[in-house]
Amino acid sequence: MTTVAKRPVSADPVVEARAGTGSGGRRRRGGAGFRHRLRRDWPLLLMVLPVVVLLGVFHYFPTLGNVIAFQDYSPYAGIRDSEFIGLANFSRMFAEPAFWTAVLNTLSITAVQLVFFFPIPIALALLLNSVLSVRLRTLIQGVVYLPHFFSWVLVVSLFQQMIGGAGLLAQSLRANGYEAIDLMTKPHTFILLVTAQSIWKDAGWGMIVFLAALSTINPALYEAAAADGANRRRRLWHITLPGLRPVIVLLLILRLGDALTVGFEQFILQRSAVGGNAAEVLDTYVYYQGLLVGDFGYGAAAGLFKGVVGLVLVLVANRFAHLVGEQGVYSRS
Repeated sequence: MTTVAKRPVSADPVVEARAGTGSGGRRRRGGAGFRHRLRRDWPLLLMVLPVVVLLGVFHYFPTLGNVIAFQDYSPYAGIRDSEFIGLANFSRMFAEPAFWTAVLNTLSITAVQLVFFFPIPIALALLLNSVLSVRLRTLIQGVVYLPHFFSWVLVVSLFQQMIGGAGLLAQSLRANGYEAIDLMTKPHTFILLVTAQSIWKDAGWGMIVFLAALSTINPALYEAAAADGANRRRRLWHITLPGLRPVIVLLLILRLGDALTVGFEQFILQRSAVGGNAAEVLDTYVYYQGLLVGDFGYGAAAGLFKGVVGLVLVLVANRFAHLVGEQGVYSRS
């Protein structure tokens, strides 16, 4: 009696196609799979193409100009004919006490803003999300994030009118027999002043990101927690904050990457009032020590230092996010 070998039962062809183990699995790993994804995603690729071109032309291509950080660059000679001096610009920069003063001021402002400014958009989003009236919520949201569209010139002017030497606070103190206070010219409180200005200007704008994250949390989780007897505080702690955690970690990593970038206009507008020791940050240092005197190579060295430190901080913070179970800026393959 002849025994006929049974043909093994094939797995689900859809599963085989997805896993790449079917008859065409090997081809799908190569050019066929790429062409399939290209035919599938070409509308999205076409839509994002202008952004990629603009990013390449105005960001990545100019990045090549950082080579002047290693040259005694002259705009009349150009990059090709300028003398190559290696790390001389960096050596001079690291030996300059004013540079380290700018770095210390920048890191101090970043630390204070992380403590006092970063949590405020989260708190505003939580408070606004608890407002039941849609009209009232829309009104509050519009009023809170409107200052984001004001220029720093207007913001500094408003603070000058409120707490400056001739502002509302000083006039009220004089009218009641007290000595006037000019908070706009106090170097030792300047770090709190710029933090307050940043909060007033940008906290409402940052709130939008967290409101969008709150909208992705499943309402059924709140209903189930309420049915189990969880009060408002426990629902906030066990549902809302865990739902916001990925966004909080992502924005915290990006903020750490910008630790040496705290702004330019806000500080250059108030530098003369409080002095360079209090208001000198890396951006203003590059302007005064590099661009204003025409030492472009030295300014490029300071800017390149800032970019490298920011990149290292992003990589370290993203690695820490992976260790605590978050995706971060990018996930590991």
